[in-house]
Amino acid sequence: MHDPRIDQLARQLVRYSTDLKRGEKVLIDLYDVPEAVGIALVREARRRGALPFVTVNSLRVSRELLLGATDEQYRLLAKHRMAEMRDMNAYIAVRGSHNIAEWSDVPAGRMDLAQGHTRKVLRHRVEKTKWCVLRWPHAAMAQQAGMSTEAFEDFYFRVCLLDYRSLKPAMNSLGRLMTNTDRVHIKGPGTDLEFSIKGIPAIPCGGECNIPDGECFTAPVRDSVNGVISHNASTIYNGIPFDGIVLEFERGKIVKAEADGKNKEINKILDGDAGARYVGEFALGFNPEIREPMRDILFDEKIAGSFHFTPGQAYDEASNGNKSKVHWDMVSIQRSDHGGGEIWFDGKLVRKNGKFLPKSLQKLNW
Repeated sequence: MHDPRIDQLARQLVRYSTDLKRGEKVLIDLYDVPEAVGIALVREARRRGALPFVTVNSLRVSRELLLGATDEQYRLLAKHRMAEMRDMNAYIAVRGSHNIAEWSDVPAGRMDLAQGHTRKVLRHRVEKTKWCVLRWPHAAMAQQAGMSTEAFEDFYFRVCLLDYRSLKPAMNSLGRLMTNTDRVHIKGPGTDLEFSIKGIPAIPCGGECNIPDGECFTAPVRDSVNGVISHNASTIYNGIPFDGIVLEFERGKIVKAEADGKNKEINKILDGDAGARYVGEFALGFNPEIREPMRDILFDEKIAGSFHFTPGQAYDEASNGNKSKVHWDMVSIQRSDHGGGEIWFDGKLVRKNGKFLPKSLQKLNW
């Protein structure tokens, strides 16, 4: 039996997130998702008068390609993908995964080779098209979240079909506040961190580019970060799970990094290039339907009452100049049930125990 929520999601992606217009061309990129998802997106695009194109992929097949990746192979692959992307006005990707660690045994050198060639395609897609990327729920994700498959599907659709439009006024107010802020001070259990965000734009995100959504991001002035941060949310990077991450900063640089039982692994990642030990993003998360981490960053970075601090590459829209092949969103939850915490902007308490205090921002509280 067809789930009508799939049609609702397709409508949101086509009519709100990418706002497809008549005659526009959209690439629908599917990874390990039911055929009904692709069919719903094609039908909805056609209702808008747009021209849908579809690619169907598999993470297991992609892994096999990556295991034997060669320079010639991925150079040519990137060439063809770029030609395809240049013909598109919009891009919608729905990515499922029967196994979130499917690529965990791909050698780092092979992954770097592939990503090096396809990075230009990604940049063109981000800068030149209207795009939206989202996960698709699988039993593996439900298991990872500690939920039954049915309960997780209900959670997924609540999160993805959130009325993002109604949150936009408060999100825009937060964006203006952060854009006009200089000094940030974050306090919490095991965390006492100070930095500047002066002169760097803040970008509110309300369902246009990612589903689920619900964050506002900027970046710290590259050399301004000092102090210590203890992350209380589980995370995963390149298929490796991490818990209990603690970072110490001096003049913007991570001078000490620890993770429960994986100090060697975390430091190897942070030693990957010159920019990996500097931070490229600072963001506040506020999706009211997302409460607990599940090692899926598209969900975890939007947890209600959270923030994330990101070693590595900065986004062009809010750049502090940091460059790196790493972009690792590390999440801390500051709700009372996770130990609490405070965020101060220019000496004023803005958020306490995960809840915004200014009246103009309270619509973002759960």
